[in-house]
Amino acid sequence: MPGPDAAAEETFEDRLRALVPDLRDTLERVYGADVAPGVTDRLVAIARGGHEARPAELRALDEERMRNPDWFQRPGMVGYAAYADRFAGSLAGVGERAAYLRDLGVGYLHLMPLLTPRPAPNDGGYAVMDYRSVRPDLGTIDDLRDLATTLRAQGISLCLDLVLNHVAREHEWAVAARAGDPEKRAYFHVYDDRTGPDAFEATLPEVFPDFAPGSFTWDDELAGWVWTTFNDYQWDVDWSNPAVLCEYADLILGLANLGVEVFRLDAIAFIWKRLGTDCQNQPEVHELTRALRTVARIAAPAVLFKAEAIVGPADLPAYLGVGHHHGRVSDLAYHNGLMVQVWSMLASGEVGLAAHALQQLPQPPSTTAWVTYVRCHDDIGWAVSDEDARAVGLDPVAHRRFLSDWYSGSFPGSWARGLVFQENEATGDRRISGSLASLAGLEVGDPGAAARILLAHAVILSFGGLPVLWMGDELGLLNDAGWADDPAHAADNRWVHRPRMPWPEVESGRDPHGITAGLRHLLDVRRSLPHLHAASPTEVWDPRDPRVLLVVRRHPSGPLLAAHNMSGEQAWVSADVLHWLGLHADGLHDALSGTAPSLVEGAVPLEPYAAVWLHGGS
Repeated sequence: MPGPDAAAEETFEDRLRALVPDLRDTLERVYGADVAPGVTDRLVAIARGGHEARPAELRALDEERMRNPDWFQRPGMVGYAAYADRFAGSLAGVGERAAYLRDLGVGYLHLMPLLTPRPAPNDGGYAVMDYRSVRPDLGTIDDLRDLATTLRAQGISLCLDLVLNHVAREHEWAVAARAGDPEKRAYFHVYDDRTGPDAFEATLPEVFPDFAPGSFTWDDELAGWVWTTFNDYQWDVDWSNPAVLCEYADLILGLANLGVEVFRLDAIAFIWKRLGTDCQNQPEVHELTRALRTVARIAAPAVLFKAEAIVGPADLPAYLGVGHHHGRVSDLAYHNGLMVQVWSMLASGEVGLAAHALQQLPQPPSTTAWVTYVRCHDDIGWAVSDEDARAVGLDPVAHRRFLSDWYSGSFPGSWARGLVFQENEATGDRRISGSLASLAGLEVGDPGAAARILLAHAVILSFGGLPVLWMGDELGLLNDAGWADDPAHAADNRWVHRPRMPWPEVESGRDPHGITAGLRHLLDVRRSLPHLHAASPTEVWDPRDPRVLLVVRRHPSGPLLAAHNMSGEQAWVSADVLHWLGLHADGLHDALSGTAPSLVEGAVPLEPYAAVWLHGGS
């Protein structure tokens, strides 16, 4: 019988034999039949080196994850996202707080950018200067390894950002390019004059129109125009150069061998450029992600990819894989549309737009999952499509204006307190910053605020996927009144919803609004329901009551109906909905209350901002 090392080598060779043909075919579609074999050989060598350097503990994790590939889809899985310094000061501090996360039920921790960025400004850490080291104020690369080990012992998988579209101007590749290295110059999109940039600019949108207009920057040392989609100090790398793909494959395996289990692929939609388009969501994006994922599957199969693709509903499914890519691109993708629709429903008190918009997305591949969330580190952009709004009789421009007015607190009667971020006077686009609690009305003392916070979480916990909590939302943290006191943050009001974790308050156990207890209850109930496994299909039904979002989760044990009253008025789950689902009064059970719901003429009444998760019982 072969020993552990021999067995690991055997399974590695098995993965090579199984996956290399797919890798070669993928690369042919990107680079052509002449180039693909050489790139394949180089990536196989990188995978072999990554496997050989992989610690025994992580090889064991690989074997476990191959036996249990649905580990991240299970109803007991919940994620948490935070800035390491805002959460606990340093990487070592995060490790010291791992028990808090485990007690909350967290099995997946996303720490915001912590690989070494350029000096400020650095786009919140997304202008990476060195992928192989950690911000000095947070610790060292050894501290990162130690943290991953500590978290893994608590059953928590570490997720880090990997910026794919660009590097900082100070990154070693860019430094070499500026020094005249032709090989590294070819890592970037560089133009001698404005002919190429002007041709591309004709169809390119501006990401940061306020402070970074245009998509190209002249660099004296480079003696050329370099592509800079986001900021002039973030240089877009050229993925049409296979050497770039190989560099990132090597980076991924190096970080994976430190214990990073999930990679958030930042700005992934932008990595392939094509003249005459907006240079987002191009087919090669999915091919290249598939190639990276295949390399990771060969060398470190415990690793997951999460696509940071904040794109329109029509473009989103491709990041999990459609057609011949089905289930072979990323394992996770953000369901930005659900987040937007939660806030739209809470402001309007109506669910028609949300129901229609959510119905447009197909089921994700059964081996993947949406990342569902109410809030994240970023601003909220009102990604409501014109087509969806018009389909339910809304003026799309007016509705987006209403949402911006409501959540900035300028609409009469609004309980929200947010800040306008990046207003575009030409398009009328106004995004919103603000903490979940302040946007939900807790800052102004609105009596419905706590119920809204819990209701919003009930939606994302029942919808399907891997729900992720933003740091402090479990406490109802308000906007940070001192967000602009740090000069490095003064020009970016997104820091208003990135406060520091108030550990004395946490340790006091105070929960004046019942938000912490309410959220823990929701998580406990979710953990008990097999219907909420991410592989169980999710159906959004047309509303019977215009205030109630109806989400149906199919499971072999029977259906689960998650009904959410998104308004401040009493609403109803109608008798016909229960009838069509085969949910009979004599066995009806509400998992959230733990009792049979009250019925009025066969319908279930819902109090303002209340939810029920109904099933037929055990």
